[in-house]
Amino acid sequence: QVQLVESGGGLVQAGGSLRLSCAASGRTIINYAMGWFRQAPGKEREFVAAITWSLSNTDYSDSVKGRFTISRDGAKNTVYLQMNSVKPDDTAVYYCAASRTWYNRHGPNAYDYWGQGTQVTVSS
Repeated sequence: QVQLVESGGGLVQAGGSLRLSCAASGRTIINYAMGWFRQAPGKEREFVAAITWSLSNTDYSDSVKGRFTISRDGAKNTVYLQMNSVKPDDTAVYYCAASRTWYNRHGPNAYDYWGQGTQVTVSS
């Protein structure tokens, strides 16, 4: 079993920055891929970014590429999402998730464990 706890959400002005954290505990997650998803009111949960623990392969959605950066700290078992140049469209609940596979990483169904989510609100 893997437990994931997100933190770092809040209110930020458009053009500003925010860093989300996802602390993992329980079973070792070194063989997992870690992803960030977000869900805005009335919309489906969508892929934001993903990273592998072992090789630090990364992947981003087109909507955040060049603005967001995913990284991980193995010693702290923590994954981060650095959000720069945020826009009102980035407003959503952001979720951290862990998957046993890198394949199909854009789909929520590929992930085995989820955090409770953290709210990010971007004001214009």
